[in-house]
Amino acid sequence: MIMSIWIVMGGIIMVEFFKALLDPDLAFLRYALCLGLIGSIPLGAVGTFVVARRISYLAAAIAHSALGGIGVALYCRAVFGWDWLHPMLGALVVALMAAGLIGWVSLRSRQREDALIGSIWVTGMAVGLLFIARTPGYVDPMAYFFGDILLVTRSDLWIAGGVGALILGILGVWHRQIIAVCFDAEYASIRGVRADWVYMLLLMLTALTVVIMVSFVGIVLVIALLTLPPAIAAIGARSLWRMLVVAILLNIAFVFVGLGLSFSLDLPSGPSVILIAAMTYLLVNGFSRLFSGRNACK
Repeated sequence: MIMSIWIVMGGIIMVEFFKALLDPDLAFLRYALCLGLIGSIPLGAVGTFVVARRISYLAAAIAHSALGGIGVALYCRAVFGWDWLHPMLGALVVALMAAGLIGWVSLRSRQREDALIGSIWVTGMAVGLLFIARTPGYVDPMAYFFGDILLVTRSDLWIAGGVGALILGILGVWHRQIIAVCFDAEYASIRGVRADWVYMLLLMLTALTVVIMVSFVGIVLVIALLTLPPAIAAIGARSLWRMLVVAILLNIAFVFVGLGLSFSLDLPSGPSVILIAAMTYLLVNGFSRLFSGRNACK
């Protein structure tokens, strides 16, 4: 009975969401959905390799560092009139710089890796908040931390589409080397793969990927879309490619359902999408452990 009620409520919410998408006055909602669907593909693809390589904490550091680029871009647009400097472009530049620095630290530094990466993480955020604070006019930093669909514009879609195509193109060329490094970097090096360079490439792809969805789900929450769908897919997947495809499909589903829920119930879009993903992960993981426990008892 309860399940039937939830299904009916979900159906009503989705019907209302479809109607809203057709409303000519709600272009921002269509932009947000398009950005979410565009970003779901590289998020699922790159996220699969991030989870396989177990570098989620590095991806989080790169994502948070991107706030520095956003703050600088907003400041330059307001003070110097650099309208061409889109906040997403600023985030891209700083995220790539952070990825290179974090990759160098993790590969070369003999000091405490976690402390150095943590310092890069907080420095990027501090720089971004300082520039946002000095930007004329009111800029809400929470919109960039947790996302705001009102920030999504047509130019965001073009940038996201171009960056997404670049990511998929690089993965298409280098996927074998990336897979080899993800599972056994030492063996890959013996076979002639330049493991350090491939590792840096993966971090760069991670930087490009997380920036795509900053406007939609925000800096803090984008890591959840990068890691939760691949983690869910890994529970039942028997190959990396199946895991990758399932992760992309899950991202698309989470974006669609979460955005529909946020619009119908007047909730923040980013947290709604992440909540759906997190609940799905907990349910799938719980059922997986339950069934594996029963099979073990047999």
